[in-house]
Amino acid sequence: MHNFTLGTTFFLMGFSEVREIQILHAVLFLVIYLAALLGNLIIIILISKDHRLHTPMYYFLKNLSFLDLCSISITVPKSIANSLTNHNTISFLGCVSQVFFLFVYASTEVAVLTVMSYDRYVAICHPLQYEVIMNHGACVQMAASSWVSGSLNAILHTAATFSVPMCGSLLVHQFFCDVPQLLSLSCSYNIGELVVIGLNFILDVVCFVLIDISYINIFSTVLRMPSRESRSKAFSTCLPHLLVVTLFLSSGIFAYLRPLPKSPSAFDLLVSMFYTVVPPTMNPFIYSLRNKDMKATLRKLLMSRHCPSNWKR
Repeated sequence: MHNFTLGTTFFLMGFSEVREIQILHAVLFLVIYLAALLGNLIIIILISKDHRLHTPMYYFLKNLSFLDLCSISITVPKSIANSLTNHNTISFLGCVSQVFFLFVYASTEVAVLTVMSYDRYVAICHPLQYEVIMNHGACVQMAASSWVSGSLNAILHTAATFSVPMCGSLLVHQFFCDVPQLLSLSCSYNIGELVVIGLNFILDVVCFVLIDISYINIFSTVLRMPSRESRSKAFSTCLPHLLVVTLFLSSGIFAYLRPLPKSPSAFDLLVSMFYTVVPPTMNPFIYSLRNKDMKATLRKLLMSRHCPSNWKR
């Protein structure tokens, strides 16, 4: 039985014990991390620079990019370092930090994605009331509420996860400190964390239902639009959003609710990547970098390096 102390060390099993595969994993994760880093930083910079992008939609996109940037930085760099050094350990404080911040960013992201779907619903279904409903104060309140709820959720999960002693060797069959794997190490059923997971599941389902309701109304309105170009633009904006939300929530719910197999497999690692690595990497390309306004702002920013006066025009 292990009582948690500052000297406690967890062992992250990662993807393989074969040295060549460890190096390959480190290289692939480094490429993915740099792509996510670059994509999300570009979005944050572009939205901050161009006043024409200071609208509710881009305000929430900026929040989403910041969340993605932070969430992928919690797990991937540590995993890369472990693979390169062949030293797959993480301290107790490091493990606690991973659990806490992962839930802060993941829970906040679910809330922000829900708000984004509402923003698109108001913009498409009630365009004349859009500026009144989605005013600056309302947007700030929605964003702040998302962050507060995410932080409270993270505190509950972290406190419940590490509230019971663990038995045996502290081997975590993941590339980061994932709660399902930590629960499997508990000496007894962690009732507190199971209750928190159940409540979190209900909240996630509520958010998903609200997102679905928003998009059902959006698609109904879009199909009645006379302009084919308007329909195409609306679908190209909303369908990728719905796809990413579905992938993000379904993979996370699946990983946390299904019973862990007795012998860990590569499938568990793959599932965890769908809610920790894939969304932060794909969101910049799905949400923003395909957007005409974002492309125009990026071209303008690049041109301004050669001719600074162009940025002010």
